[in-house]
Order: sequence, then structure tokens, then C-alpha cells
Amino acid sequence: MADNNSSPTKKFALLAISAALALGFTALAMQKPDATSETAQTQSAAPVEQPIATATKDITDAAGRRVSVPVEPKRVLALGEFDMDAMLALGMKPVGVTDGRGQQTPPNYLKDLSVDIESIGRLAQPSIDKVIAAQPDLILTSAIQDEKLISQLQQIAPTVITSASSENWRDMFKRIAVALSKESEAESFLAKYDEKAAKIRETLGNPENVSVSVVRWSPKGPTYMLRDVFISQVIADVGLSRPSAQQESGIHSAPLSLEALHEIDGDWIFVGTLSPVGDAADTFAEIRDNAAFKQLSGVNNGHLVLVDGSLWTSVGGPLAAMAALDDIEQAMLSKQG
Repeated sequence: MADNNSSPTKKFALLAISAALALGFTALAMQKPDATSETAQTQSAAPVEQPIATATKDITDAAGRRVSVPVEPKRVLALGEFDMDAMLALGMKPVGVTDGRGQQTPPNYLKDLSVDIESIGRLAQPSIDKVIAAQPDLILTSAIQDEKLISQLQQIAPTVITSASSENWRDMFKRIAVALSKESEAESFLAKYDEKAAKIRETLGNPENVSVSVVRWSPKGPTYMLRDVFISQVIADVGLSRPSAQQESGIHSAPLSLEALHEIDGDWIFVGTLSPVGDAADTFAEIRDNAAFKQLSGVNNGHLVLVDGSLWTSVGGPLAAMAALDDIEQAMLSKQG
């Protein structure tokens, strides 16, 4: 008896059904997009997240440029000693700083306040890669003069030049306060500084009759600071005078030989090195036993005061100014006469 399943008619029917099912599955597959396409469609349909708008204001920097800066900056780079000092005085911590003058760290007098602040590079030589990585929304610089470098920084974030040649530290401080929207904080700080300076001036009696020599010791010898530097402004605020040679316009003298040591003499001699260790500190340690040094009237009278050179003989700032008043008060009011 023949197998019914093997008949030509039934075989043809089975093939027709199989073909119809295959066509149906193919049609369904064509109607449903694959997972990749579906994901892409979902993503393209989602709204694009827009950055939060930040309010800005226009200010004029020390170079006379109009710069649009954030009203409330959050990530500020301080590419100069003064900028770092001013920010800390205003209660703001920079996200990055450059090293101090003649140092491989921030200024020595600010070390305790900068332990967790990243170094962006040497003074006036910031690493552009590190600047970018810091993601600043504002850059302050009192030390960089290179226009090409300023242009590079400006492409990363609004860049404000904060100092002009021989400018009073108060004016620089106020300019930074405006850039940071911290004007009231600056006024409060300066009021406390003026009050302290007036108190010292009054206690000293007749400070205009007392000359104060300020000396930076370098490996090449001593240099004395001139009229246009920050510390000269602080000394004037308490009414003290300077030796005649140190009243000239400028920043500091050329290094002096041992034969010219008399030029650093004064009723009081404040002397320091930019770094507490190194060649300059070693050279000064040696000279203190020199007979010519011991014959200086300020030394002979016990009026030699060792100070932090990164504070007294560099660009200074509001915190440095207040600390210098502390040094003057401690030294001169405890040893009057």
C-alpha cells in the first residue's frame, strides 16, 4: 500500500505552506527596526541638554582691555603671586596657581594656605595643558606679559591682566575684587589694614625720623628695594622713612659688593631671601660674620631683622601687607630705641 505522505499532491501542499510561512516571517522582520536603529531613533528624539547660562559682566583690566567675566566665577586660576594672595584675602581659593618668584613652590608665606592647590607651572610660565585640565571659568594674571601666551589663555577662559607697572598694591587688589565680585570684602580688608597701620604709626611716636632699609640677599650679594615696590608702600603707611638711596624710583638696586655694604644701612635693616634654603640663604649666613657687615649701624645697634624675603621683597599683596605690619610691630615696638 502506498505511503499517503509521499504522494505528489501532498508534497506540493507542504512546500506551499512552508513558502508562505517564510514570506510571512520575512515581512515581519522588515517591519520591525533592529535594536541599533531603534536606539538611534530614541537618542535623536531626546532633547539635547543645554549648558546652564552664566551671567557675565564687562570689566576693564590693567592693560585697558574690556573683558567679559562671570559675575560669580567658580573655578579661578591665579597665575601670579599677587593674584593668589588677593584671592585668599577675599576668601576664595584658586583651583591652580603658579610658583613664587625664585621658588619651586607658591610663595613661602602662603604655603600653609596653599597645601591643596595645584601648581600650574613656574612663574609666568604656566603649562597650557594644566590650564586646560583645570577647566577655569576665569584666569587672573599679574605676572604674564607675553601677548601670545595671553592670547592662548584667553581662548581657554576670560583672562584678566591685574597689574600695571609700578601700580599701588591697593589698586591692584581692588581690580581683582571687581573681577571676582568681591568689592565689599576688599573694602573690609583694607579698613582693617588701615586701622592696624594707624595704630602702629601712633605707637611709634615720630616714625618719620626713623629710616628703614629693606634688603633682598641673593647669591650675588645684597640688593635694596626701591620706592615703587609693594613694601615701600607699607612702610610709608606707618610713617617710616627710607634711606636716601632707597627713595629712588624703581624696583631694586643691582647686587652690591662688600665694599658697598654701607648702602644697605639704616636705623633698622630688614633683610631676607626669596627662599629660606639655597644659595642665597647660604651666602647671607656667611656674610653675617663679616666685619664690614657687623659695622653697619643697624646691625651694631641690634636692629637687624630677619624676614621672609618672599613676603618683604617680592610683589606682595594684601595678606603680605598685613603680615609685614605684624613684622614691623613685633620688631620695632618691642625694641624701640
